Amino acid sequence: MQALAALVHVFTALGAVCALFATDAIFSNDAQQVFIWLAIALVIDGIDGTFARAVDVKGRLPRFSGERLDLVVDYVTYVFVPVLALVHWKYLEGVTGAILAAGILLSSLFHFSDEDSKTDNNCFVGFPAIWNIVAFYVFALNPSPGLALSVIALLIALTFVPMPWVHPLRVVALRPLTMAVTVIAAIAGIATLANGFPAPDLWQGVLIAVAAYYSVLAAVWWWRGQ
Repeated sequence: MQALAALVHVFTALGAVCALFATDAIFSNDAQQVFIWLAIALVIDGIDGTFARAVDVKGRLPRFSGERLDLVVDYVTYVFVPVLALVHWKYLEGVTGAILAAGILLSSLFHFSDEDSKTDNNCFVGFPAIWNIVAFYVFALNPSPGLALSVIALLIALTFVPMPWVHPLRVVALRPLTMAVTVIAAIAGIATLANGFPAPDLWQGVLIAVAAYYSVLAAVWWWRGQ
């Protein structure tokens, strides 16, 4: 069983390999491939915990921390590679772009290091550094430079605002609705990657609605003190 536990760690670490291929796609100017590899990394991150609990990784390999490994891989795939893509395709350029790129990297380090980054009901406290999703939205919606920079600046600031952002798989409250919205978002994302950037108007509308759902939910729960 130790071998199975080790394989789970290897499975988690494959996210770093996805980051490498995504980076290569950036320098090959292939935006679709970038986000395909980041999507694969996202799937790995979404299911590796289930495997880890099934084979009791922590108990069988106590010397190796799956949580640390996960954080390292997540920072690369959720933060660094997406920022690199935004810089490479000049969504973040000039002095303002450099400042915002640095802000993403630094604010995300704060979030990843915060011992109180989750509530008791598994919500993220503050914007949860999902810059892979943000970057995908920028490519899919292709907003004006001013709007893109404004939204990115706002999300950096929201990292430090204790709003409860729902985890789509772990938060019990409204789980059926949230899961349905997440599935719809996944369909929109797959359709966008299949058609290329920017997304067709239909999928842009779906993606905006999904973002509105998560944002309004975070704002309402924060206002209600939940």
